[in-house]
Amino acid sequence: MRHDKAAMVIDLARGMAASAEGLTLNEMAAQLSVGRRTAERMRDAVLMLFPQVEEVSDPPTKRWRIRGGLSAFEQAPTATEMLELTKAAAALRGAGEPARAAALESLERKVKAAMRSTTLNRMAPDLEALVRAETIAVQAGPRPSADETVLAEIRGAVLAERPLNFIYARPGAEARTRTMTPCGLMFGRANYLVAADRESGRIQTFRLDRMSAVEAGEGTARPPEDFDLGAFASQSFGIYQDEIEEVALRIAPEGADEARGWRWHPTQTIEDQDDGSVVVRFRASGMRELAWHLFTWGEQATIVGPDRLKAVMAEALAAAGRALERA
Repeated sequence: MRHDKAAMVIDLARGMAASAEGLTLNEMAAQLSVGRRTAERMRDAVLMLFPQVEEVSDPPTKRWRIRGGLSAFEQAPTATEMLELTKAAAALRGAGEPARAAALESLERKVKAAMRSTTLNRMAPDLEALVRAETIAVQAGPRPSADETVLAEIRGAVLAERPLNFIYARPGAEARTRTMTPCGLMFGRANYLVAADRESGRIQTFRLDRMSAVEAGEGTARPPEDFDLGAFASQSFGIYQDEIEEVALRIAPEGADEARGWRWHPTQTIEDQDDGSVVVRFRASGMRELAWHLFTWGEQATIVGPDRLKAVMAEALAAAGRALERA
């Protein structure tokens, strides 16, 4: 118990040092997953151990922060933390994302360079053993590509609130020059720019590997004030954005346990049925990607609704049948 409390105090101090504006008591409680009174006791412990803590008035609340950071002793990472960083970089490189992998590998080198040699030497055998003992399974699917120069140009335009000019080549269509307001990036099975039309404000997505001649334009381009990238991404089952549907799927009894542990969508609910099956409900767009996913459930999944998902699934099945006939 004493060890747990000490770890919580150090973790809270790290949070105070990592926040430029400082943490409120409510934010401390959320970070530590404790109640407000426990957060107050943890804060007092940090104040006693770290006299450099500053109290900042932020009416109607107060904030506490540690300016100048913590020493290498308090900030030394664990072997498990370094392992996850190494695996994340390896996963990106294996998925065809060398630019993003290089950024994590650079961070890993900087973290190790900042560590005391004694701490690094003590960690090295454990880290080497864990790296050998864990790997990431390669899954079939598209290999997303994110050119470092393209990413840098998009990020620069987002930070400077400038429009983004690029040529977009969609399969089967003539390449077009576009000027959009960049709103952010989505990384997944394919990588996408999320941008707003400068006249209508309509949000659109553009695959990065289909973009060329990407550069920030002149003038100011701010995303719509009510736009939230996280909320936009969570609307769809995958990446494709279209009309939002009320989805209901019945999973047979033999697949019910797996379905209960499956993350279908942020809005999901799961209803147990008398026969042992479950009905999964959520609101989402992206029926084509959902249909592709349902193939992996075989006969265990039945589409209750919507009708459009049934039509998309029927179309996919027909296409698969035609491909088999040609074989």
